[in-house]
Amino acid sequence: MNEASPERLGWRAAPLVQLTLARFREFFREPAAVFWVYGFPLMLAVALGVAFRNRPVEKIPVDVRSDGPGGIAAAERIKEVLGKNPRLVITIGAEESLRNRLRVAKTDLVVTPSSGEAILVEDYLFDPNRPEGMLARNAVENVLLRQKLGDVPPPPERTLDEPGGRYIDFLIPGLVGTNLMGGGLWGVGFVTVDMRVRKLLKRYVATPMRRSDFLLSLMLSRLVFTLIEIGLLLTFAYFVFDIRIRGNFVAFLTLIVLGGLCFAGLGLLIACRAKTIETISGLMNAVMLPMYILSGVFFSAERFPLIMQPFIQLLPLTALNDALRAVMNDGAGFEALPYRAILLTAWGSLCFALALRFFRWR
Repeated sequence: MNEASPERLGWRAAPLVQLTLARFREFFREPAAVFWVYGFPLMLAVALGVAFRNRPVEKIPVDVRSDGPGGIAAAERIKEVLGKNPRLVITIGAEESLRNRLRVAKTDLVVTPSSGEAILVEDYLFDPNRPEGMLARNAVENVLLRQKLGDVPPPPERTLDEPGGRYIDFLIPGLVGTNLMGGGLWGVGFVTVDMRVRKLLKRYVATPMRRSDFLLSLMLSRLVFTLIEIGLLLTFAYFVFDIRIRGNFVAFLTLIVLGGLCFAGLGLLIACRAKTIETISGLMNAVMLPMYILSGVFFSAERFPLIMQPFIQLLPLTALNDALRAVMNDGAGFEALPYRAILLTAWGSLCFALALRFFRWR
């Protein structure tokens, strides 16, 4: 029979389809796996989205001493002047009670007025370990300076409210990338070792199925799960946080497929020789933890020192997160993909080739 005949191709495709369907059945029999794959990302998005939601500018509590050199009269004059700034919340009291309020962070700054008719300050008291104290002092000095200059009105203010500028806009692409990484590593690597521990892989030795067919079936089933997971997360983010894909949708799908295949290949490589659940768990955590921290999931990777940037930029999750944010938030298209797509393809291809070379059934 010809190697490329339809019968031959159909025989090779059958194991792929059967194993993919088997993976679906096994997955949905595990409620814990369903929760961590579908429920946990949504809970994390809600928790962080609420915690870092857009809020109005916070009020600044400032206390004024009534038992200073100027007495209560000077305190009232300072309070009247500082009250012109609507952000400042002024409280008058004795030094002992005000120091206690500062100690328990009920106020950011204690002002001691000078004696005399002029609006002057004897000293400021604040906690040097709290940046709010310095911000409060700057706000008070700004008001007093304008008082000395004759109530010069502040310049008009303009606010920036551009799409993609919220923290949740930054977070969701990072969660998408993390979901792809976790799904690829745990959904492929952990499952492979679990099957090895349960002696299921050993049964395939007696079958004509090739290693490449088996490994591709794992990657294919994981990719299908990934599309469902990402679709659910993005639908939730759209209705709850009004998160949209502002760039080329085909470019976004291309990134999802490349990211899913890249991390599935990495998961196969990690699991190709591991024999116990403890081993694969440790290896997975050792690979995932640096990318969780360094690859800009919850905050920008640019916060790390310049000397670390070459290493950080070579990580697959960094490339994926940067590309996802460029497409989702900046409205980019395929022009944002070349370098990052090449990096993801290189990681995935190299890992799969090495996994295919070193994989063993037992």
